[in-house]
Amino acid sequence: MPELPEVEALKDFLTEHLVGHEIVRVLPVAISVLKTYDPPLTALEGAGVTAVHRYGKFLDVATDAGPHLVTHLARAGWLHWKDRLPDGPPRPGKGPLALRVALETGAGFDLTEAGTQKRLAVYVVDDPQRIEGVARLGPDPLAADFDEERLAALLAGERRQIKGALRDQSLIAGIGNAYSDEILHAARMSPFRLAASLTPQDVHRLYEALNTTLSEAVERSRGVAAGRLKAEKKSGLRVHGRTGEPCPVCGDTVREVSFSDSSLQYCPTCQTGGKPLADRRLSRLLK
Repeated sequence: MPELPEVEALKDFLTEHLVGHEIVRVLPVAISVLKTYDPPLTALEGAGVTAVHRYGKFLDVATDAGPHLVTHLARAGWLHWKDRLPDGPPRPGKGPLALRVALETGAGFDLTEAGTQKRLAVYVVDDPQRIEGVARLGPDPLAADFDEERLAALLAGERRQIKGALRDQSLIAGIGNAYSDEILHAARMSPFRLAASLTPQDVHRLYEALNTTLSEAVERSRGVAAGRLKAEKKSGLRVHGRTGEPCPVCGDTVREVSFSDSSLQYCPTCQTGGKPLADRRLSRLLK
């Protein structure tokens, strides 16, 4: 799933390639991705792109005609830039293509989604704040006013595991499964630790890890072409998606806890005092 660093990089890429150009056609292929109907997609045709914004994991293409084209790539969505789009309209079918946006230059981009669970979302709105997912977003962790004191205030009273708190978009915007694993590894903190139990020293360590992990990921992604961002993300991860591999800090084996539709990875030595966390799904299978 694209998270804050990749969506930030896509925002920069689209700013360079879209701003100042005219949208001549928006072609829906999978109607299920459209979450709004007023204004219609045709309201974007003939509009000039004035800016590209990011709200958490949402991308917002603003136009001089008023409407905004907002997308959330969800778990398996992606944006593919093409310097020259294929001739003719795309054919609806069972492929991953969901939506195509064409510019007056002949360039444009495709939104695609792999897999059977279709969660890619596209909105056309006069104000992005009309989108429920955008309106409920918490603060951006890379904003200038997001400091250690603000993080402490957000976590105070949170009677849930820190892993879940970091992933809650209404608490902090933009962090998902992968970067929450990376932040907690950098902070040397168990993903099962209760957020409300953190001491001021713990919050300081978590804040430093959060800021450093996301900032470095953004810098690695900056200037990378849209088609290479997925590979760039994977190459920079230390524990997420690396079950069974040695931890790059201590050499212990990276372990996994599986859930119904996701999993987390962690290093026992760095994060849990050497003790493996209970994997309930695996435990049930072994009984």
